[in-house]
Amino acid sequence: MTDSTLISRISRQPVNIVGIGLFAALLLAGLPLFWMGFVSLASAWSTAEYSHGPLIPLISLYLFLRELRIAPLPDASPGPRWPGIVVIVGSLLVAGLGNLMRVPDIITYAFIIWVAGVVLVAFGWRRGITHMLPVFHLIFMLPLPQFLYWKLTIFLQGVSSQLGVWFVERAGVPVFLEGNVIDLGVYKLQVAEACSGLRYLFPILSFSYLFAILYRGPLWHKAVLLLTAAPLTVLMNSFRIGVIGVMVNHYGIEQAEGFLHFFEGWVVFLICVALLFLLAILLQRFAPNPLSLTEAIDLDFEGFGRIFTRIFRVRATVAMLAAVLLTGAASAAWQFLPARQIEVLNRDPLALYPRSVDGWSGYTTQLTPDIEKVLAADDYLNAFYQKPGEDDLVSFFVAYYNKQTEGQGIHSPEVCLPTGGWEVFSMEATPVDMTAVGYGMIDANRAVIQKGTSKQLVYYWFEGRGKRMSNDFQAKMSVLRDSLTIGRTDGALVRFVTPIGPDEAEADADARILRFMEQSLKSLPRFVPI
Repeated sequence: MTDSTLISRISRQPVNIVGIGLFAALLLAGLPLFWMGFVSLASAWSTAEYSHGPLIPLISLYLFLRELRIAPLPDASPGPRWPGIVVIVGSLLVAGLGNLMRVPDIITYAFIIWVAGVVLVAFGWRRGITHMLPVFHLIFMLPLPQFLYWKLTIFLQGVSSQLGVWFVERAGVPVFLEGNVIDLGVYKLQVAEACSGLRYLFPILSFSYLFAILYRGPLWHKAVLLLTAAPLTVLMNSFRIGVIGVMVNHYGIEQAEGFLHFFEGWVVFLICVALLFLLAILLQRFAPNPLSLTEAIDLDFEGFGRIFTRIFRVRATVAMLAAVLLTGAASAAWQFLPARQIEVLNRDPLALYPRSVDGWSGYTTQLTPDIEKVLAADDYLNAFYQKPGEDDLVSFFVAYYNKQTEGQGIHSPEVCLPTGGWEVFSMEATPVDMTAVGYGMIDANRAVIQKGTSKQLVYYWFEGRGKRMSNDFQAKMSVLRDSLTIGRTDGALVRFVTPIGPDEAEADADARILRFMEQSLKSLPRFVPI
């Protein structure tokens, strides 16, 4: 059957009033349950990394309509529809869990599972399973979970910094790398979060997925196009950083700021797209029957308008009615049952933390506005203490969060240390026994960091609800568990830092930091509730 014949048959089918009514009711029934996720998506799409998000549903719709155009009309026996009901029930359970935990990311992933279930219900298993590629594409509109986002940011910042310096060196410019700071002598460039390449990686991955689907060629060609996107983006972003470094070295620091920085970013994105097209042309040379680029990429939109009208002919089935009732019941339960409130505890503000601790005298400083914005803490303490007879001072930092499930959360020091030019020389989980002062056992991270010839000793852990953990993933899971079991998601990052003198052993710095820790932790429960 040709496309024109198929479209002609579609246009002659009568509108199914009951079917479209059930479909509309299904969409409305899901709105309250998934609303928190939609609000979170809108907020994420306003950021540079996820600004491509609003395009993803439109691209998924294009892929879906394309499949409808090239596939025959559903027959009278489309296969069982109950698998779609099972998928919908699973998605409703996940969405309900996300709402109880107040975690929008869980809700948005549940929404995509729900969409998959709706497709299976509308088309039946045999036909619906063939339409999962457009549904899976919706994942690209979602923000990464915060834990994965920061881990990926750290990794990409490190890779981009090293490759960027390599490009600068190839241009004959003397350069030195300290953490994520590129030292050009007169100027220093910070490879910050915005330079990690994530804002290019996410849209390029989405584009390569679309590209692989539209590409007419062997499956291994499609796999190459899809898998090439990530390393290509990282390489081009590193090249961009290298170009900025060379331009700053020759023409001044303004080359790394403002419009030029923005313009270079768009150039990198367009070059990545062009290289994917070039790769498709090269792959066609290995195909049994090579095609031109216009033939190899299916971008035909003909007949999409009439294909879209098939939504008005959706069948009214018992499975569709069951999907409406189940989704409506889940939304009603969330709307009308008493919602569990996340407890916000009474506590003293960290501004009242003692400035004198058993002979240690301290002072506090404010973080810069840009650091405060990234930290996004509800309260914090950035203090420095020194005691007569001690060889050096100890920095005491606490970042406290009332809630950690609605877009807020603790950032691991691993994120910010390289940004300041510090490199992690060593890191290990170290138990610290503070039971003698009534604080209990602490599972802390002990790290030695270095910048040039300067060294510092760092102890930090994630504090919350009486738990003290060194692993940030374990801490995140603990927050989710406690949000359900005790209704609390509060927590804090606790960090102690002291310099390691040029002629000082690490053991001496350890002893100093532990002496101050013993005294300072006695008062901490007033400010970070157990």
